[in-house]
This record gives sequence, structure tokens and C-alpha cells, in this order.
Amino acid sequence: MLKLWNTLHRALEEFKPIKGKNVGLYTCGPTVYNPATIGNLRTYVFEDILKRTLVSLGYKVHHVMNITDVGHLVGDGDSGEDKVEKEAAKQGKDAWDIAKMYERMFDKDMMRLNIITPVGKDRPHATGYIKQQIALVEKLEDKGLTYRISDGIYFDTTKFDGYGKLSGQRIGDKQAGIRIELNREKKHPTDFALWKFSPADAVRQMEWNSPWGRGFPGWHVECSAMAEELLGQPFDIHCGGVDHIAVHHENEIAQSEAAYGKPLANYWVHGEFLLVDGGRMGKSEGNAYLLDDLIAKKFDPLAYRFYCLGTHYRSKLNFTWEGLEGAQNALRKLQVEARRLPSAKAATKGEWIEKFTSAMSDDLNSSEALAVVWEMLKSKTDEKEKASNLLAMDEVLGLGLAGILGKPIQAPGEIVAIAEERQLARESKDWKKSDELRDKIAAKGWLIEDGKNGGYDLQPLS
Repeated sequence: MLKLWNTLHRALEEFKPIKGKNVGLYTCGPTVYNPATIGNLRTYVFEDILKRTLVSLGYKVHHVMNITDVGHLVGDGDSGEDKVEKEAAKQGKDAWDIAKMYERMFDKDMMRLNIITPVGKDRPHATGYIKQQIALVEKLEDKGLTYRISDGIYFDTTKFDGYGKLSGQRIGDKQAGIRIELNREKKHPTDFALWKFSPADAVRQMEWNSPWGRGFPGWHVECSAMAEELLGQPFDIHCGGVDHIAVHHENEIAQSEAAYGKPLANYWVHGEFLLVDGGRMGKSEGNAYLLDDLIAKKFDPLAYRFYCLGTHYRSKLNFTWEGLEGAQNALRKLQVEARRLPSAKAATKGEWIEKFTSAMSDDLNSSEALAVVWEMLKSKTDEKEKASNLLAMDEVLGLGLAGILGKPIQAPGEIVAIAEERQLARESKDWKKSDELRDKIAAKGWLIEDGKNGGYDLQPLS
């Protein structure tokens, strides 16, 4: 029985799909104006773990992830410049090319982190669904839920009784703490843009004709339109980062439920923030690290995935270089174990699989699941069974162990000679020399792991 924390009800709930073993999953994708930071990537890792867990439990997952290539304004509000257009102007490039470039970079990061992303029509671009977005705004207009001001068509949040139910803040609470709005024409600070008019004093590269004039869709409306088109409404699970709860996802719920008279999604699952050295991560702090920054420091991208698995997705994860190094060392030890085991097919049942599944079914408790992995590897379980179990567990963890299971690496003769010399030092209890030789092996790009029965394993560091 899978249990997930449902932000909508602020409770841990048993997962019950709408249609038997079929699951509709929508995850908010990237705004393709800049490379994804490791904070952004943490969210995609957690969503991948959720998807893999659902598949391991026998569900057929229909996963849709949008690509925001228009309409997301700087500051996430309704004023300011479009993020893609702004970056295009900054670089002196075409906005469409900017979006494609950063989408390719995103795909590269997904591949390096072993994240399974949707393809084809299940990976819709906002610019490809303008007709559907206009139709949704027209439906809201017909119901008397919109109004027009000088810069666009807006949704009147006071006309939707459930506004604020996702964040737990009603309109009065939101207005009390909201920042000063630049747009004084809005009836209420919480109202949001459905369609923005192209500015008269500037030329936009991405704009379309509409019943209200030439312009472009607001950020929030794209997800509602594409989710309804591809998954239907309601669907099962909507995911994203906690930063989306109070505004983006709140607004999605308002416009979707107001338009169609039924829930948008039954379960809302959100991943927590990534901190850096205990503080905020951001460009102004100079610590908005990219996956490339980790790779430049000789870290395996999968070490970052492993790092994310060590902390529950609903808890803040504090990133430090020391912590990442620890994760990389642990991953290497796991890889050594995988290479040492015989080749096998993934297990489907058994005591260890039950323990692992129980951990992941408890709101994706990945740290507990990792503990089960280590406990199993240290046990007296048959080696063939260990291999089968590890393979099945990695189908959920996604650490790429299937490609190395039962495939020991033959180290160069020079490295083996140093390792043998170190073995003699250990047998004579010359621990100082043993440590020096371990460091010498590491300096040459190899990791040596001591075996349980006096032997050792060698593995390349990169």
C-alpha cells in the first residue's frame, strides 16, 4: 500500500488511482531560459523516484511534463519581462533558439542523472498549445470569472470559493502578506493574468492573435490547458517544488476547477528546497551550482542523485561539498559490491524486496530504502539472490547498477602491484604504509576497497 503526503489535505494518504492500475502523473517541467541548478534538479530526481516506485508496484504511469518556453515572467508574477525573451535579448539571439538550447541542456542533465523523462506528445511545449490555452480563457470568460485591464485578461480570485485551499491561506491571509503589486489596476492582489497583451512600445518574438488582441498566455494557464488535454481532469498526481504551492499551483487549481467544475488532481506532491551550506541557494549568493560545476570538481552526476536519496524529499537538503564527497564514496562502494556479485535477473519477491518496497511505499522513504540495500549486502544472503535483489532495488533507485552488475574491472598491472604491496603492509599491521599506498592508488585514479575475507577490490574513480 503506497502512502503519499498530499499537500492538498496536509495529510499522509493511501494512494488510490482513479482508474485501477493506471496513473496520470503531471510534473512541472523547466522554464528554458537558463540551465537548471542542482536545486531544480533535486525536484526532478524526487519525481523520477516517485515514477519508478509506481512502476515497481505494478502501475502503468502516463507521465506528462511541460516545457515552459513562453509566458513565465521574471519574479513569477504578472509584471516584468518574459524570462525567455529577456535571455534572448541579453544574448542577442532568437527566443526560439534560446528555448531549444536550454532544453537540450536540460535533457543532457536528465540523462546524466538517469532520470526517465516523457517524450513526444507527453512532453508538451507551451508554444504548441496556444489554441487550448485560449479556449480555456474563453471558458472562464463565459462564466464571468475574468476581467480586462490595460495589460491583459485576469482571473478574479474572489469568484472562486476554494482559492487558497492548497496553501492553506485564504485570500485575506494572502493579501495581508503579499508584496506591493506594481499593477494597481488589478482588482485584488491575488488575481493573476490569463492572457497578456503585447506591449505597445516593444517587439516580442513570441506572440499570437487572440479574441482579446495580440499577446501571449500567462504562465499558469499553460499547465491547466495541457494537463486537461493530455491527461483529462481530474488526474491522479500533480508534482512540483514547494515554491510552486502558494502561487503557481494555487492558480492552476483555481482556473481548472472553475472552468470544468471538478478537481484538477487528487494528490499534490511537493519536494522541499535545497540549501547550500545551510543557507539559501541563488545567483546573488554565488552558489547556484549547476551539474556541470559538480562534474568539473570530478564528481559523478549519479553521486548527486545518491546524495538526494539520502534525505527525504519533503525535508530540506543541505548541500555541502563534503556531503557530496561522502555520497560519492558511498556510491563507489555500492558499485564495487555490484561488480563483485554475479550477473542476475531482477527479483520480484522475497524478504529483502518486501522490506525495500515497504520503505518506498512509506511516502518514498528513500533513505530507509538505502539502509535496506546496505543491510542486505552485509547479510549472509546467497550472492545470486543479493544480485537479483540489488537489480530490482536499483530499478527504483536509478543508480545505474544494471550496467555494471557482475562485471569486475581488470586494473592495470601497476595498480595491482601497489595494491599487493598494500596487502602485505596490512598483514604486517603497518597501517601508516597501508594508508600511504591507498592514497597513492587514489592519486592514480583508482579506489581500493578492502574485502570481508582479507581480499580487495579495485575500481576507477571516474
